[in-house]
Amino acid sequence: MLQPAVRLVWLSQVPYAELLALQQRWLQRLQAEPGPEAGALLLCEPAGPVYTTGLRGGLTSEETARLRALGAEVRPLGRGGLATFHGPGQLLCHPVLDLRPLGLRLRTHVAALEACAVRLCELQGLPGARARPPPYTGVWLGERKICAIGVRCGRHVTSHGLALNCSTDLTWFEHIVPCGLVGTGVTSLSEELQRHVTVDEVIPRFLEAFKETYKCTLTSEDSPS
Repeated sequence: MLQPAVRLVWLSQVPYAELLALQQRWLQRLQAEPGPEAGALLLCEPAGPVYTTGLRGGLTSEETARLRALGAEVRPLGRGGLATFHGPGQLLCHPVLDLRPLGLRLRTHVAALEACAVRLCELQGLPGARARPPPYTGVWLGERKICAIGVRCGRHVTSHGLALNCSTDLTWFEHIVPCGLVGTGVTSLSEELQRHVTVDEVIPRFLEAFKETYKCTLTSEDSPS
């Protein structure tokens, strides 16, 4: 049986707004008329600091003003979850997928994203990575979150996805309560492995994990569409 095809789009280091704009174009395409592909896997490294909030909010107007004064963008999004941070040194993965040809539902899609991040950590030499049940959705090393997950699904098509800390400046997280979870911490691959781990380094292993987990093939073009 042929595996579903997913378009791979690697944007390199770009402003967060560019990722959102491309995500919107793929959403409109898939919701209007499903094509031969199951969707697109959008990957990037944010070029600057951005705080995002989900459908449940997570920041007051005063907190938003304080974060913007630090030089960060603040963006409300239509994904699940509360406030989190995106910035340089972080792998952002937004799968815009029609779940039907992949045989997935929203809950199994979230579990698959967690499995991808766990597998990547294992391939990087961190066998202790674990997914935890809500409200601790994401991937953890002990009480430290290394990968945040927040998704949206409408008419069987997903958007948003995961953010995995590679060499992220973790001090940005000190200005919020990440994902609204008091008493927990954040970490990165660089922090855990005690060496500098770039986003470029982990991309091949992440793609390997994605193909294994989603049972799909990845196709690519020179430029996004």
